[in-house]
Amino acid sequence: MNKIVGLIFCFFVAQLQITWAQNKADVKKHKVKSVTEYDNKSSKTVIDSKTIYDANGEVLEEYSYNKDGKLKEAHKYKRDAIGDVLEDSEYGENGKLKEKRIVKHNEQGNKSEESFYNASNKLTKRVVYVYDSKGLKQEKKTYDDKGKLKSTKKFMYEY
Repeated sequence: MNKIVGLIFCFFVAQLQITWAQNKADVKKHKVKSVTEYDNKSSKTVIDSKTIYDANGEVLEEYSYNKDGKLKEAHKYKRDAIGDVLEDSEYGENGKLKEKRIVKHNEQGNKSEESFYNASNKLTKRVVYVYDSKGLKQEKKTYDDKGKLKSTKKFMYEY
C-alpha cells in the first residue's frame, strides 16, 4: 500500500514540476504537448486554462475559461523559425475572431512593430518600437488607424 501511495505521490510531483516549470526548455525536454489547469471549487472541478505547445516548446494556442468552465478567450500564434511571434489571433467566447496582431522584428530580433486588426481585418492601431545601439527599447509610439501619432512612451535605464 505504501508503495502505491508513494508512486501516486511521485506522479503528482512530476506533473506539478512540469506544470510549474512551464518554461520552453522544460516543455521541450519532457515533450509536453499541452498543459491544462483545473480549479477545484465547492467539490466541482472546472477547467481554468489550457496551453498547447509545439515540438520546440513554443506556445501555439492558449485558452482561458470562465468560472463555469466555458471558453472566455483563445489566442492562436504563428511563429517564425526561431520562435518569435509573427501573428497572434484572439478569439472570443463564441469562437469568432476578435482581433489579430501582426508582429515585425528588426535584424537584431527585437519586436519593431505591431499592427492590430479587428475581426473585419481593418487596421485599428499600430505600435512602433525604437531601440538604441545596445538593443534596449527607447520608445514605444502608438498610432491610430489613420497613422496619427496618439502616444509616445520613452524608456530610461540606470546603470
